[in-house]
Amino acid sequence: MHKFYKSLDFIFTNFLRIMSVLTLLLLASIIILISKESMLLFKEYSFLDFVTTAKWNPLSKTPSFGILPMILSTLYTSVVALIIALPLGVGTALFSSCILKDKYHKYIIPLLNLLAGIPSVVYGFFGLLVFVKLFETKFSFATGECILIGGIILSIMILPYIVSTCHESMLKIKNSFNMVSNSLGVSRLYMIKALVLPSSKLAIFTSASLALSRAVGETMAVMMVIGNSPIIPKLLSRGETLSGLIALEMGAAELGSTHYHALYAAGFILILMLLLINLLFMLIKNILEKKYL
Repeated sequence: MHKFYKSLDFIFTNFLRIMSVLTLLLLASIIILISKESMLLFKEYSFLDFVTTAKWNPLSKTPSFGILPMILSTLYTSVVALIIALPLGVGTALFSSCILKDKYHKYIIPLLNLLAGIPSVVYGFFGLLVFVKLFETKFSFATGECILIGGIILSIMILPYIVSTCHESMLKIKNSFNMVSNSLGVSRLYMIKALVLPSSKLAIFTSASLALSRAVGETMAVMMVIGNSPIIPKLLSRGETLSGLIALEMGAAELGSTHYHALYAAGFILILMLLLINLLFMLIKNILEKKYL
């Protein structure tokens, strides 16, 4: 029996190793493919001009490929979403871990996690029928499609990532301090304020980085409510994200054309943005770990 379990452990361990290698190879192949297609654009068009020019007009007699408005729109909607979702998510996690009775955890958290499983097109349809219509009818906007609504829809979508990441850490911290706090007669509010919240800084930071990465890459929901105009974005004006640009124009771009390679280059820039964001968060997280641990 011992030999059987040892063999089973060997098979399972090597299976996980193979799956990990395959995942890395898949990621590498995606990056190589997109980079290869993007380089064909940069032979004809300057990389600096591509990311700093504010004019996108690939079908004119003198085509221009400037994705600065799309980069700004992508960051704008993602940051707005994080500003809205982070306080709500941390507050919900505090309530569920420190105030809500233990027997209700198994119902509340899975229900919140269901939000992550809803297709993004459903969120986009909801935003189109509710928020866009509300802005047009109640606030007399010529069109309700704007950066703000894109941020609101994204904030709903990233909320489960923040809540689930923070909840587990806060629950462990609360359980470790609960007995001592009760024995000293410390109030629940004080325990949350002085012990749980400060000790959860790393978990909150991790949840913010995960949620921001998720928001930057979102396509369908934002595309349905943002207006898809390649202009410098403002909070209450239209915009267009990088992922929305690719989704809208890839089907119409001629295979092998400069327009086609420009869309691949937009995907390449999106990958770079995600890598830079994650590297920045990792650096800050390492600094926080050294400071608080």
